[in-house]
Amino acid sequence: MAYLTFKDINKIYPNGFHAVHNFNLEVEKGEFIVFVGPSGCGKSTTLRMVAGLENISSGEFLINGQRVNEKGPREREIAMVFQSYALYPHMSVYDNLAFGRTLQGVDEDVIEQKVMKTAKILGLTEYLDRKPRALSGGQRQRVAVGRAIIRKVGVFLMDEPLSNLDAKQRVTMRSEITQIHRQTGATTIYVTHDQTEAMTMADRIVVMKEGYVQQVGTPYDLYFNPVNVFVAGFIGEPPMNFIKGTVNNGCLKVGKSDVKLSMIVSEKTVAEHEGKEVFLGFRPEHAILTKGSAPADSICFTGTVELTELLGDNTNVYIDIDGINAILKIDPHDTPSLDEEIGFAIPKGSAYLFDGETEDRLTV
Repeated sequence: MAYLTFKDINKIYPNGFHAVHNFNLEVEKGEFIVFVGPSGCGKSTTLRMVAGLENISSGEFLINGQRVNEKGPREREIAMVFQSYALYPHMSVYDNLAFGRTLQGVDEDVIEQKVMKTAKILGLTEYLDRKPRALSGGQRQRVAVGRAIIRKVGVFLMDEPLSNLDAKQRVTMRSEITQIHRQTGATTIYVTHDQTEAMTMADRIVVMKEGYVQQVGTPYDLYFNPVNVFVAGFIGEPPMNFIKGTVNNGCLKVGKSDVKLSMIVSEKTVAEHEGKEVFLGFRPEHAILTKGSAPADSICFTGTVELTELLGDNTNVYIDIDGINAILKIDPHDTPSLDEEIGFAIPKGSAYLFDGETEDRLTV
């Protein structure tokens, strides 16, 4: 039996706004699940329904097989880490960590033992006497995480906990939260709009758009097997390139190239889409500069370089393919010149085709 079960969960506000549509998911005990999507997609609303901070309009939410729709936040044995840290400014780090257990009437010796253990895990031992104002953003967030850990609950909820940190702190805290999860074994639901956080931290990712679940899967599944244009474009940095066109005699005209679509999907699928619009997709890092000769079984293009971005380990090359814009991610030693015309190829196994109307991926 799944530890957390979402059955056709809907959230409809009094003004009629339907924020979450038929949300279904089963979460195993100890999993790290990330809800990801753009602002307003319903991910934080879903998290708040899990916490009991929002009422569920319809559907069932079960914890360990027990329906908890009508239970309040305190009855659900859930700890939540907020974006704003929510620390008590007049209390020391020690007292912030101990506060929840103190309210529960736990013996002081037991509290001290748990605080010291938690502080050691989080690298906060030397800061226990400090007030939150004397800490960095990353240290404050560790205190907030520690306050959740020390409660020893079954479920951790994290709502964009790293959004107030700078880039370097975010990288550090990502790894720290992942390590803490492994040490505690707690079931965790983490909300973010940052697909890099989702890809690096999650066991499974739930991609949402406008209140609907688009795809649920491992980071690998979402990256290499996206089910539609939205998921393919949302996951990956730089995002997947899309070229829209009409199928004509089994081919797609892209600049000077006629792409034979049966290299990507079956001839039957190509025939079914004759005269219809499709999206051809490829990821920037799959581009191979041809320099006169193209690899076998590849799709070839020619474009003009408009901009290059040297990033150290790679160069992003922005090109124009007769009015179609695309980004290539290539070896920095092969960086072309501005306005240079270059040829590049995409291995046929790295190209994707999507229906132009439904935007669903065509796989056969």
